[in-house]
Parts: sequence; structure tokens; C-alpha cells
Amino acid sequence: MTTPTMTNPQSVSSAAVWTGRILQSLVVLFLLFDAGIKVLKLGFAVKATVEVGYPESAVAPIGWILLVSLVIYVVPRTAVLGAILLTGYLGGAVATNVHRSSSIGFDLLPAIIGMLAWAALYLRDERLRAMIPFRAANR
Repeated sequence: MTTPTMTNPQSVSSAAVWTGRILQSLVVLFLLFDAGIKVLKLGFAVKATVEVGYPESAVAPIGWILLVSLVIYVVPRTAVLGAILLTGYLGGAVATNVHRSSSIGFDLLPAIIGMLAWAALYLRDERLRAMIPFRAANR
């Protein structure tokens, strides 16, 4: 068996593609909701953002940054760049949660969302599978 390369990527099964699409849909819906409440500056979003130490004026720009990153993530051609941008955004969310000393489960939620975003992309994208091959243990 040959090792996958950029010119000979591993083929992606139909089940993997659909699992990736479902995971991506869940991630996108969750983050779209989060971006929407910030862009629209809904009261509870503004209150929560101010409570963690950000000024009210930062709420909408934070939402727009997430929304733009999300759009880049859902376009197949730019999905890897979008995943990188979402990783940065979600890393900031983890740092904010840790700084405010919330519960460990809530602290980890953005990291989990980020891992799911990458898993969804990995399951769908042959090029990413070729760059990050998981190999079976030698027998």
C-alpha cells in the first residue's frame, strides 16, 4: 500500500463525507447563532460580553469577525483558511472563559467546537487527509 501524497490522496468514503457534512452543519449552525446575536447586538449577548470585560462597542465587531471567518470556512475552496481563522477566534473564546474562571465544561466548549470544525473538514477533504495521514500501527 502506498502512502498518500498530494498527488495520490486517500479516497474519502461516502460515509466519511456525509459525517463531515453533518458535523460541519452543526458547527456552522452553532457559530452562526453566536455571530448573529452579536452582530444584532441582542441584549443578552451584549450583557454577557460586557460581563467578561469587553466594551459594548466590541460586540458587533466580534460577531462580524466570526461571521466572516465562518463564510470563509463554508466555501470549499477556502475551508482550510476558514478553519484556521475559526481556530484563532475560538482560542480567544477559550482564553476569555479561562480568564473569567467559568466552569471547566464551559471553558472547553469553544475548543470542542474547533475540534469538530477540523474533524468535519478532515472527513470531507482528501487534500487535508493527505497532509495529515493517520496511519495504522505496524504489525
